[in-house]
Amino acid sequence: MANKEHLIDVQPIRSKTQIEDMKWALKRHCSERDYILFLIGINTGLRVSDILNLKKEFILKLKSKKRKEFQIREGKTKKARTINITAIFTEVYTYALELDGEWLFPSRKGENPISKIQAYRQLQKAGDFAGIDAIGTHTMRKTFGYHFYKKTNNVAMLQEILNHSHPKITLTYIGINKEETDNELDNFSL
Repeated sequence: MANKEHLIDVQPIRSKTQIEDMKWALKRHCSERDYILFLIGINTGLRVSDILNLKKEFILKLKSKKRKEFQIREGKTKKARTINITAIFTEVYTYALELDGEWLFPSRKGENPISKIQAYRQLQKAGDFAGIDAIGTHTMRKTFGYHFYKKTNNVAMLQEILNHSHPKITLTYIGINKEETDNELDNFSL
């Protein structure tokens, strides 16, 4: 999966209509589990490996709290991070209530969460139905970053959220540099 995903140029989903199409395709052609995985991914900017390690208890414990947030330690960076799901809490909580077992994204095979490969396959399947090319597990994180930046224009805050070492890395990661270059080149002539 990792090799295949790195061979394609995975970009953020820039269109809100395409995001809604992806949500519909996940609900209709995949499962509620896959839809909630995507919802958390595009609303938190977490890496897929960190999303898959989430436990049901993280969500259920938030019911009585005003701000719906919890702490994790990111697998790649080993840094602590606060995850705020206030805006999507009702959907995630309703889903979590129906689960058996400890994992938020349980595999149908055994007692573990689904694999990154399975998450990738489900995103690919939904992307095919939604007519979105070049989709992978990083699409969720990049989509979050792209829309967060477009809404706030705060690259420093986004850099901190994504745990990047430099603003240029963040802008390149979410495709802003390429988008701005393409827009300029579209109108450039001598």
